[in-house]
Amino acid sequence: MNFEMSDDRRMLADSLGRLLDDACGFEHRTKVAYEAPWHDPAMWSGLAELGLFHAFLSEDQGGFGGAGFDITCVFEPLGRALCPEPVLAQMMGLTLLATAGAETGPALDGTERLALAVDEPDAPWEPEAGSTEFRGGKVTGRKSVVYGGHVADRFLVAALADGKTALVSVAAGDASVTPYGMIDGGGASEVVFEEAPGEVLIADAGAAIADALDRGRLALAAEAVGAMDAALALFTDYLKTRKQFGRPIGTFQALQHRAVDLAIETEQARSIVIRAAAAMGTEAQGKAVAQAKALTGKIARLVAEETIQMQGGVAMTWEYPSSHYAKRLTMIDHQLGDAMFHTERLAKMV
Repeated sequence: MNFEMSDDRRMLADSLGRLLDDACGFEHRTKVAYEAPWHDPAMWSGLAELGLFHAFLSEDQGGFGGAGFDITCVFEPLGRALCPEPVLAQMMGLTLLATAGAETGPALDGTERLALAVDEPDAPWEPEAGSTEFRGGKVTGRKSVVYGGHVADRFLVAALADGKTALVSVAAGDASVTPYGMIDGGGASEVVFEEAPGEVLIADAGAAIADALDRGRLALAAEAVGAMDAALALFTDYLKTRKQFGRPIGTFQALQHRAVDLAIETEQARSIVIRAAAAMGTEAQGKAVAQAKALTGKIARLVAEETIQMQGGVAMTWEYPSSHYAKRLTMIDHQLGDAMFHTERLAKMV
């Protein structure tokens, strides 16, 4: 397998990295990520102008990518920068619009913001409709922890219709939306539909929604790898500069061994994300994505805990980036199914 990115993907990743370095530095990020609207509208426009969202669809769908490696080359830089923009929601929404053969132009240029409403309080992380119903052209039900729902113009809702899970499009103005910020920055929402008018995009959408969720899980795993890279860079710099007993603590063998262990674990996470990206669109997709999400979730928590412990009190402060990386890595594990959830999925696949 060729582990090198193509020239086009490398150019996109480099351009995205420069944009994030210039416009989403740590201090700016902490200002916008924890207060409504929990993101930076100017940054969203910048991502759209870069053509970022086109990377999520194939050429015949109006984009220029659509493969698993197009997802990873976008989300790794987003993870390194702790970018709070709701790109995950846009990517999953675009996947479903393209599958349905619906118009994608406004979402591709960023003027229409999408959110996938699947999770319910009693039925998280699954593509089934739960208790939400579509009857008589209207949606009734509640969706929980809708990523990107705090700024969405349109919801793509999993709803039960004629005994099947349908994908229904509902304008955000026709739903009751309660936005909130997440502990790691960025936003989500609780959404209640009370006979909200909707349009069925896919009548039997279970497989399409499962595919969109798999793509979202791959994106989160890639984001975790980017965040772990940045967290380890901070940690190794700390080992080189923090002194104890008259010398840098990085000269102590015990800490060197722990740092090497974390580097090895991170490379394992990178490898399984590459494997999952290569499996997208094949029969092995579901299994490979579950493996990647389970392993990266476990390693992400380890990196968060170890880097905090070995950097000491400074790593717990708001002003130091490590605490923010630790929060994001912990949250990534829980988004779209934690490590235990995906371990159980794998057990069922055997």
